[in-house]
Amino acid sequence: MRILFPYIAQPHQTLHSLPIAMEIASRHPEAEVHLACTTQSHLDYVRSLAAYYPESKVQFSLLHLPQFLRRQTERYGQTAFFRLASLFFNKNYFSSFQGIVVPERTSLYLRKLGVNKPRLIWTRHGAGDRAIGFARDVKKFDYVLMAGHKIEERLLAQGAIRPGCYHTGVYAKFDMVHRMRHRTLRLFNNNRPTILYNPHFNTRLSSWPKMGLNVLAHFANQDRYNLIFAPHYRLFDNKKAEALQLERAFGHYPHMLVDTGSARSIDMTYTSTADMYLGDVSSQVAEFLVKPRACMFLNAHNVDWEGDENYRFWSLGPVLNTIDSLGEDIEQAFSSHNAFVNLQKDYIRDTFDLVGDEPTAPVGADAIVDFLRMAS
Repeated sequence: MRILFPYIAQPHQTLHSLPIAMEIASRHPEAEVHLACTTQSHLDYVRSLAAYYPESKVQFSLLHLPQFLRRQTERYGQTAFFRLASLFFNKNYFSSFQGIVVPERTSLYLRKLGVNKPRLIWTRHGAGDRAIGFARDVKKFDYVLMAGHKIEERLLAQGAIRPGCYHTGVYAKFDMVHRMRHRTLRLFNNNRPTILYNPHFNTRLSSWPKMGLNVLAHFANQDRYNLIFAPHYRLFDNKKAEALQLERAFGHYPHMLVDTGSARSIDMTYTSTADMYLGDVSSQVAEFLVKPRACMFLNAHNVDWEGDENYRFWSLGPVLNTIDSLGEDIEQAFSSHNAFVNLQKDYIRDTFDLVGDEPTAPVGADAIVDFLRMAS
């Protein structure tokens, strides 16, 4: 049984499927597990993560791309065009596997390229409420892994999954984080509360274009809180000059940490250590709330969100339409947190089927292997 885990998109998706690959390799030695990436830098990152599973034997590959395209990909990142090119130039390679396990949906394009034999399996990435996680093309996957009942119910209601072709209770990223964490990191040399500002990249939904710079300026000019500015990985993925400007403008403040796209911005370093989450629509709030803490959300587009299932997480803390009194609003969010604790616990219970700190990647690994055996 040959199973491929390709990584054709940005690195932030990697942790959602790689632990499953490593568990298949260790639990099912009859399976030949391959990890393949579009760029050398991404492949190096995958190798570094795989090292946390020394008991697992996998094969690493760099996907074929013409040299001029590879240079462009390394320079500009894994844009939609380069993701599609990765699929096109490797369709024969993809066809040689029984199963292809992906955290993104672009790989569904393989079907249009005539790659019909392998079963396509989706691990998802993130566990948020946004509509994009429940797109119509989900039904084109042969098998789906998901975190919990909240996601299962929405996908069943829209006919995107069917009984026997999915499994709940899998959020493999947590497994990797538990293996990586040996101690709590101290990010600041003071005892101030720390706030994580995590704006999304989608300009139609994000607080960054309208509010972001003012948020950073506010924290630069106060002395009560630390700020971690770690936006969604894709916000500055193709804007290196703008990211560098921000780091120069705000990175020198000892109470501010500006991270526009390092490995720590995607491995829960910041969601694990911050005392408050400040954001808009990123699914990282679900990872943050595994340990209930204060949250506050920025409604920069005056969305009529109440009762909208795509914004359920906005019920877990105060929602601001302006940041005119941001300092006072932060104090209020901390002081009113007890009113939201039970809502946060209910949300996490619905979002993740977790049993303590038990790893879930083995569950996903066994489910995939069982499905592929039945499908062969």
